[in-house]
Amino acid sequence: MNDGKGLGTRAVRDGVLRSQFGEHAEGLYLTSSFVFADAAQAAARFLEQEEGYTYSRFTNPTVSMFQERLASLEGAESCIAAASGMAAILCTAMAFVSQGEEIVAGQGLFGATHQLFSAILPRFGITTRFVDLNDATALESALTPRTKLVFCETPSNPLVQLVDLAALAERAHRAGALLAVDNTFCTPIGQQPLALGADLVIHSATKYLDGQGRVLGGAVLGARSLIDLVYRFLRTAGPSLSPFNAWVLVKSLETLPLRVRAQSEAALALARWLEGHPNVAQVRYPWLESHPQHALARRQQKLGGGVVSFRVHGGRSEAWRVIDSTRLFSITGNLGDVKSTITHPASTTHGRLAPEVRAAMGVGEDLLRLSVGLEEVEDLKADLARGLDAIGG
Repeated sequence: MNDGKGLGTRAVRDGVLRSQFGEHAEGLYLTSSFVFADAAQAAARFLEQEEGYTYSRFTNPTVSMFQERLASLEGAESCIAAASGMAAILCTAMAFVSQGEEIVAGQGLFGATHQLFSAILPRFGITTRFVDLNDATALESALTPRTKLVFCETPSNPLVQLVDLAALAERAHRAGALLAVDNTFCTPIGQQPLALGADLVIHSATKYLDGQGRVLGGAVLGARSLIDLVYRFLRTAGPSLSPFNAWVLVKSLETLPLRVRAQSEAALALARWLEGHPNVAQVRYPWLESHPQHALARRQQKLGGGVVSFRVHGGRSEAWRVIDSTRLFSITGNLGDVKSTITHPASTTHGRLAPEVRAAMGVGEDLLRLSVGLEEVEDLKADLARGLDAIGG
């Protein structure tokens, strides 16, 4: 836990394990297994009767450092790391939902998350109900005695829609369900769902936690009693975070507060500029007064985040024209990078979803998603203006 230290200090100092050599930088333990003093110690370690490392599928010092540092930032009692954000979501579902039970999830979800809930988990007898989680009537009708998990993204991908976490937690708990929140967009620097009543926090560490587009990773955080159940599934099934990726991530966390704050400031400036462009039909960013949940964002989040979504006048052809006219933005589906990225969700991150599902989400052919990096904002404006100015021409 944080012991009263600020986020910046925790991001740099917490979770350090030093070997007998006294290294200053965090150590990278590239080993598949660990040796024991004798057979009795080996047995005790594998049966978890003695603390210590056994096998890197489920115990590794470098991974432990990442887990402890991230737990400190989120204000969580415990953390388990996974191979990717989707692996973290899968581990969560497998740990808490069984055949014949149900998940209630928000309508605004990352495409792969929606696919997991709608196409894969049903094969194992797990049903997901997708609802507007801010609609109390719809939520109450979706919650049943079989509901074991309520899952949301806030802000959501790609429309940066918000969910009132305190209200949602109260309703989920009243129904006997756990609340899991994907906090990838805000990171613990911008939002701490556990403090608002959530039971579990999930990250795609691939995004902001790395922040430089290098490695895949994921994490689930919460009370130790809950995370122990996630660990049991991960230990056996094996969607584990590699020590090397954990080492990259633990070093990336050192600059997370600086990066996220700078990216949020730049994203707000770019969002305000987009609102004034005649060929932009709508801009979605939580810190804009025009965002329909602006008041909730100010109450629930510490900053607006680095993702801006906007609609252009016209359909796919005009949206693609904006993308193809850029010279600075990276055309990629990733986000959270120090390099700004641009993507057309309807044909990429959400392209495998049925058209009617995308329509229900609000992911139209005219929608573009930006992840604002650390370039100069004026350069980003100029890069987007090249394509925006040509719409209709």
